[in-house]
Amino acid sequence: MKGNKTVVLFLIKFFGTYLLLFLLYSFYLERTQNETSPFACAPITKTVAQQTKYLLNIFGYPTEIVQDTETVSVKLFINGKFTAFIVEGCNAISIIILFIAFIVAFAGKFKTTVLYILFGSLLIYFTNIVRIAIISVALYEYPQYQHVLHEIVFPAIIYGITFLLWFVWIRNFSTLKK
Repeated sequence: MKGNKTVVLFLIKFFGTYLLLFLLYSFYLERTQNETSPFACAPITKTVAQQTKYLLNIFGYPTEIVQDTETVSVKLFINGKFTAFIVEGCNAISIIILFIAFIVAFAGKFKTTVLYILFGSLLIYFTNIVRIAIISVALYEYPQYQHVLHEIVFPAIIYGITFLLWFVWIRNFSTLKK
C-alpha cells in the first residue's frame, strides 16, 4: 500500500506544481503578449531573441531581429537573410515548468531542491539560447535540412539536457526512498 501512496503523492505534487506554474505563465502571456495587430511577443520571448542575436554577433554572424507584423513572433535575420521565427515556444519556459514540476515531485532537502531548480532552470534557459543560435546558423548554412534540424535534432538537445538534469537529481539529491 505504501507504494501506491508514494505514486499518488508524486502525481499530486507533479500535476499540482505543473498546473500552478502553467496557469501563472498563461496569465503572464495574456498580460504581456498581443496576438492581434500590432503583434507583440511577451518580454521573455523578446529577451531570448535579443540574447540569441547577441551570441550570434559575438560568433561573427551579423544578426538582426524584428517583431513580425503578421504573427506573434520575432524574425531573425543573419546577413540580411531571414533565417528563423522565434515564437513563445522557443523561450524554454514550458520546458522549465516541466523540469520544476518533476523536481518538486521528487523533492529533496528544501535548500538543495531550491538551488537545483534555480541551477537547472538557468542551465536549460542558456542551453536553449545556444540551441537557437546553432539552429539559426544551421538553417542559414544548410536550409535544405530545416525539417530534420528543427523537428528532430534541436528538440533532442533541450529535452536531452532536461532528462539529464532529472537523472542527476534522482540519483544524487532526491530523498524519495525506493
